[in-house]
Amino acid sequence: MYAKDLHDFIYYKFGESTNPKDSVQTAFLKLWENCKKITPDKAKSYLFSVANNKTLNVIKHNKVVLTYKNKVKPNDTDFKNPEFYLEEKEYLDKYQKALAHLTEEKRVAFLLNRVEGKKHKEIAEILGISRKAVEKRIYTALKQLKEEIDGI
Repeated sequence: MYAKDLHDFIYYKFGESTNPKDSVQTAFLKLWENCKKITPDKAKSYLFSVANNKTLNVIKHNKVVLTYKNKVKPNDTDFKNPEFYLEEKEYLDKYQKALAHLTEEKRVAFLLNRVEGKKHKEIAEILGISRKAVEKRIYTALKQLKEEIDGI
């Protein structure tokens, strides 16, 4: 009943590169392993949380892998100003750190709204919360991001 929604949630949030099918499968396996502890009314939120956490762990692992790959390719034909690359990297670092400082609830609501373009009502249905809660999470996330990143 939840497999397609869960797959779509992970796919839209993180893309195909994180293998959303694998995250969905892992979530259902964890639910099966903990079925005595999870009540049926909490199963949906448990599945979404497990799949989200599994995908975030995959992304963290991929970041570590990318760190040790070649940072600059010798055949790079893009001749932008080196200062541009430095500023871009600094901005992305600030943005990623600011996103990391958000609570998971705020980050998920913010990314679904701003990156995926989902409406507040859709996000509320996906996360199983009220529309007002979604609005508050997005508003407080924006406020926190603006405070942490000057010039955004």
